[in-house]
Amino acid sequence: MKSRPETGGEMHNRFRFLSTVIFLAQVFIIAVPRLAGQDSKVMGEVKFQGDNSVDRDAGVWIDGQYVGYVKELKDDKKVLLLPGKHEISARQSGYADFVREIIVEPGRVHIVRVALHLIPGARPPAITSELRLTIEPGRAAVFLDDKYVGHAGELGGALHSLRVSPGTHRIKVALPGYRTFETEVTLLAGQKSEVKTELVKGSIEQATPDIKKPH
Repeated sequence: MKSRPETGGEMHNRFRFLSTVIFLAQVFIIAVPRLAGQDSKVMGEVKFQGDNSVDRDAGVWIDGQYVGYVKELKDDKKVLLLPGKHEISARQSGYADFVREIIVEPGRVHIVRVALHLIPGARPPAITSELRLTIEPGRAAVFLDDKYVGHAGELGGALHSLRVSPGTHRIKVALPGYRTFETEVTLLAGQKSEVKTELVKGSIEQATPDIKKPH
């Protein structure tokens, strides 16, 4: 069966349809990378550097929220912030808080060099107990009696432990995106004990950002 030849009007309509499809395809191809570029330019990136292991293992807070420790905040854990003023804090047990205020500009990389200094007169307790922490994820922040003492990865394992004074202590482990874990331990002089847990995933609000600065 022979097909009916198209009329002039039908050919005109088909030409308009094909032209529209080609035009929309061209708009889509051009628009996607532009939108992606615009999104990437809205945020500013903050990179952290430390001169020694103490600085590089320091916990980092941005606007009061724990985000991780210095040496891990890169690649898939890099910090992207909205433009404007932000407060950066870095903490490590036995060291004075490092605090800087930065102005983030869109599309720019900002370098924050963390430099911690020992608290004058700070000394470990003469009599200690040993507390081993086995916690996942290892990047979670650990607090002893509401004072930040380090991230779980540097306080656990076969070679690391936390030396504390005998008595009852509160342990808190927090990480954005996970439920905060809290417990109490009572230790005798020279006693060895272990706290072992795996944080349960939850909302960011369930990771308590309110902390007390070390004295």
